[in-house]
Amino acid sequence: MNSIRLRSLPHLLLALFLTLAAYGQSLAQTVGSAPAVSKEGVAPDATAGATAATATAPAAGGGDAAAIAAGDALFKGNCAQCHAVNDVVVGPALAGITKRRPMSWIIPWVKNSSKVVASGDEYAVKLFNQYGKQQMPSFQLSDQEITSIVAWVTSQEGKATGPNDNANGTNIAPGDGSKTPGDDAAAGAGSYMNVLLIVLVVVLIVLVVTLVIIANIMKDVLRGRKDLDGRDVEIIEQRFDYSKIYKSTAVRAIVGVVFVLAVLYESVQGAMGVGLQQGYQPTQPIAFSHKLHAGENQINCAYCHTSVYKSKSANIPSANICMNCHSQVKTESPEIKKIYRAIERKQPIQWVRIHNLPDLAYFNHSQHTQVGGIECQTCHGPIQNMEVVYQYSPLTMGWCINCHRETPLNTKGNAYYDNLVKLHDTKNGAVPFTVSSNGGTECSKCHY
Repeated sequence: MNSIRLRSLPHLLLALFLTLAAYGQSLAQTVGSAPAVSKEGVAPDATAGATAATATAPAAGGGDAAAIAAGDALFKGNCAQCHAVNDVVVGPALAGITKRRPMSWIIPWVKNSSKVVASGDEYAVKLFNQYGKQQMPSFQLSDQEITSIVAWVTSQEGKATGPNDNANGTNIAPGDGSKTPGDDAAAGAGSYMNVLLIVLVVVLIVLVVTLVIIANIMKDVLRGRKDLDGRDVEIIEQRFDYSKIYKSTAVRAIVGVVFVLAVLYESVQGAMGVGLQQGYQPTQPIAFSHKLHAGENQINCAYCHTSVYKSKSANIPSANICMNCHSQVKTESPEIKKIYRAIERKQPIQWVRIHNLPDLAYFNHSQHTQVGGIECQTCHGPIQNMEVVYQYSPLTMGWCINCHRETPLNTKGNAYYDNLVKLHDTKNGAVPFTVSSNGGTECSKCHY
């Protein structure tokens, strides 16, 4: 009888653990069963009525409740990450969009903004440049769905975006446009689940410790009895041999495989990183601050780097450019005196180059800045905030190719591209005319 009780103790602990785990999982499934929103919009079960509504969506500026509700759902699923109705987020506030642009412009813009920008549309190009040349993704939405979104936006114009001040009863945080009562419920449920799981873990630990103590007490009591047979004594005195674990062939094989995989992973990562210097930040011979000059004093980059728009490379400024200011400004500074000494000795300042490309790659700086209109920060990062400059971008071939694939080519006013763009649009439809479309990813463009 006693041996049976002892043998059943591990089974009891295992059953208790599995019961608690199953209970916690069932609670998690119950709490997390709210309808989800997909990348394309609201999940099918949440948009069954919305789809029907969009079929009869009215023109912007009005609309029935069903169409506006459909637009609300579509907006939250596709637009709320970057836009709000009355506030600027990543992109512009959408209030008054129908007064600024007609629907015949809005629909193509939502479907493929890159193509509209590449076409040279003045408003599109201005918007693209105004918001840091951030490309809005293309959306596979129908004309009716876009019209529903605009109808919802129009219905919300001028309304406060406080916690409880939205026509549809949704909680929209200022500058967000995507907070709903379901978000608060999900957040509360998440906090509740965290507390519940912690309590369950603590209870399980207490139960395990309690059962271990009881088992030890039972063993001590049974050791004092003289009516136990040999099998009972064997169970009471048994000890787990931990040496069997590390002496096990299977365990040693698993450890060996994990070790080999870890070494192989680190070796591959090290090999892939050869030649990459992203984050490289050497100490310069003179403590020059781009944050002070380009940031606080707003000195244009081209004032010091005079060939940035007209040469293959952006030159390092000579000492006489520094002296245009520092012959009068901060003349007693120890760092400025280093410039004086270089001039007196007729020696160049030994600046340490940060951005290096391999000799096998051809790169033309003016082609990107003058012709392509690329801003300095696109490749060099927030240079105006750097006390000490570092390499911001990876400058790898893949990084360059991705940029060429994604950047639309500005062909406006250049007749050279007219036929190319026409042929491209005929063959590729809605795909924008990018640098890659013009041969910008051909090997011979950079390797010759």
